[in-house]
Amino acid sequence: MVKTRLTQSLPVEAVTELYRCLLDDTMALARSLGTVEVAMMCPAPDVNELTRLARGVADVVAQKGEGLAAGLTSVFAHFAAPGRQRVIAFNSDSPHLPASVLESAFEALAGHDVVVGPTHDGGYYLVGAKAAHPGLFDGDGMGTKSALESLLARARGLQLSVGFTDPFYDIDVEGDLTRLAVELRLAPARAPRTAVWLEQWGQAVKQLRTSSGKL
Repeated sequence: MVKTRLTQSLPVEAVTELYRCLLDDTMALARSLGTVEVAMMCPAPDVNELTRLARGVADVVAQKGEGLAAGLTSVFAHFAAPGRQRVIAFNSDSPHLPASVLESAFEALAGHDVVVGPTHDGGYYLVGAKAAHPGLFDGDGMGTKSALESLLARARGLQLSVGFTDPFYDIDVEGDLTRLAVELRLAPARAPRTAVWLEQWGQAVKQLRTSSGKL
């Protein structure tokens, strides 16, 4: 049920293990900021398993409703309360993002109602706000090439000012994995568990090509 586009080129078991690595490294990235409270929002049926995977380093909270839009709406409804004036919802497949980008997202909320981190494919890897804004994530476009455009249109409709962090990429297709593998070979500490998985994946691909007589 995770990273379904990757299952077109990789076994489901491999994708599941990759996602565990991405999640682990993402939690480590979030916790590296030091002064933030880290929690995971997920569908209710996944709470127990994710609590086990989190190993006590982050709270796990059940979202209300199904789908990504409901999950994002639940994040801000739950966390944007007194004492939590700045909330960032960050995806679980960009653990290689520099921590400075997350810091800049929190800083951007000092002067804007909403902050967005665009991806190169028309989506976004993070969104932050100082309050819950009902309707911000309503409508079509979630998980598509028009996701960012749709979000910005709804923000304009709600008369919310929007700040931006640097564009980045997340892990959706095999080409993204190839790009990430190159980067993590040079700097594995950015996402150590994912770096190990990618190294093993690369070796397995080489062995498969060799045994099949293809280069």
